[in-house]
Amino acid sequence: MLEETKEALKILKRGVVHLIEEEDLICKLEESYKSKKPLRIKAGFDPTAPDLHLGHTVLLRKLKQFQDLGHEVYFLIGDFTGMIGDPTGRSETRPALTKEEVLKNAQTYREQVFKILNPDKTKVVFNSHWFSKMTAEEVVKLCAKYTVARMLEREDFKKRLESGIPINIHELIYPLFQAYDSVALEADVELGGTDQLFNLLIGRDIQKEYGQEPQVIITLPLLEGLDGVQKMSKSLGNYVGIMEPPFEMYGKIMSIPDNLMWKYYELLTEFSTEEIEKMKEKVSKDELHPKEVKKRLARTLVSYFHSEKEALEAEEEFERVFSKREAPTLIPEVELSSGKLWIPGFLKEQGLVKSNSEARRLISQKALDLTFLNLTPSKVETLTQEEIFINPGIYLLKVGKKKFLKLKVI
Repeated sequence: MLEETKEALKILKRGVVHLIEEEDLICKLEESYKSKKPLRIKAGFDPTAPDLHLGHTVLLRKLKQFQDLGHEVYFLIGDFTGMIGDPTGRSETRPALTKEEVLKNAQTYREQVFKILNPDKTKVVFNSHWFSKMTAEEVVKLCAKYTVARMLEREDFKKRLESGIPINIHELIYPLFQAYDSVALEADVELGGTDQLFNLLIGRDIQKEYGQEPQVIITLPLLEGLDGVQKMSKSLGNYVGIMEPPFEMYGKIMSIPDNLMWKYYELLTEFSTEEIEKMKEKVSKDELHPKEVKKRLARTLVSYFHSEKEALEAEEEFERVFSKREAPTLIPEVELSSGKLWIPGFLKEQGLVKSNSEARRLISQKALDLTFLNLTPSKVETLTQEEIFINPGIYLLKVGKKKFLKLKVI
């Protein structure tokens, strides 16, 4: 085995769950180094939500490793398949998105992925480019290359069938379309989360059917969210968005369970396995406090997506607000007129909650504090009503534990 291949494997295997097949990857890497021809590395993203979070970056970081090793990365935006919706992990049919929604989300993806990937070494492609030209005859030929029995071996389909929950025909076709993406791109390697293994394996089968050498499959772990239990997801509210402000990102990372921070170090940072193990050992011997390890993690991740300066400012702000219990300074400010203020609508408008129902839940949980800063000492009031009357002055609104907004009321 070439020395270059050994080094590449060491890098590429870190954090990987499935590698199918390792011998195939070795052969492809060897051939690539000998021929000086880069491998074609593919990862598909259905633009079903407008923002990327840390869970997505596990995959993006692995793509970046391939780029750094000299290979071509194809960031595939499933604008066509996004209108179908990947049924993976679903216990019911996913609501279809409109073409306009998909394209809007896709544009947001393009703006965000280059926080990690090298734009000069990334080819952004849309699968509508080939699917919009595919004839009905070609779709039938594609469907003829796989059996219903094989498709129903998939765990989520099997469960729905046993429970009497309907499965629509277009959901069965989705994995075939994802597989055909690999044919269209002549992919050498495809990356995905562990929940995508079934779809990725179909890609190997379909490439063989079209006379291509099957792609190598690499799956990566699903990153648990802030609750430490469920997969990071915007719909579950346990996510850290890569476009979030530094202070909010820092605070969210500081809230993860201590046992989860090691997985974040492994999957989201450049720290070596040896460095991580040393920190673990020091924590186990009480030579290093877990909070200090987590602060280093938060500082590192905020630096990746913003800057080292902003990460240090976020850390100082966090210490001021949560350790010293002082008023925050790095917070947005909004100006509004005095009078009646409907809290749910205002919070949603400012992007502090996703829905009116979330705002009502915060009110019922007494998680909204309004501080009148003009008074000495300042006066804090916990909001218990949906509508309040607000007089002129300067206020600090605290939403939950980590979100703040300064109000200038005139």
